[in-house]
Amino acid sequence: MTTNKEVFIIAHNIRSLYNIGTMFRTADAMGVDRLFLTGYSGQPPRKEISKVALGAEDSVPWQHYKNLSYLLKKLKSRGVNIVALEIDDKAKNYLDFKPKFPLALIVGNEVSGVSKSIIDKVDQTIYLPMHGIKESLNVGVAMAVAGYHIISHR
Repeated sequence: MTTNKEVFIIAHNIRSLYNIGTMFRTADAMGVDRLFLTGYSGQPPRKEISKVALGAEDSVPWQHYKNLSYLLKKLKSRGVNIVALEIDDKAKNYLDFKPKFPLALIVGNEVSGVSKSIIDKVDQTIYLPMHGIKESLNVGVAMAVAGYHIISHR
């Protein structure tokens, strides 16, 4: 079992290295315990990541896993609650979400999000309500909004 209040971020199939840099910087600001880069998400060292992360790629513990399903099994075996950030029929508004720790938040690809096959493997799905014409925020911004809600319950 992991420490009671651990928070992990899983960035799956993120194509933009600038978004990865944003996630490192935000993970540092949030005090995230580990950032997992999965699938084809880019990894340091890359100048595009460093340009946005501003050194956070060196301060935030991170690991790369090609296979997200393997990582999810590993985390679940350690008692980690897996939460996807995605628009889905069964998703709960993030403001109504009461986190259970330890917790891993999955954010997905900039265009296709978190796949249905992954959503079927998570403990819960949350979404950010949109009030304009767009259906979603930039993945790095969405991670920050949901992430700060989660850590406010630590």
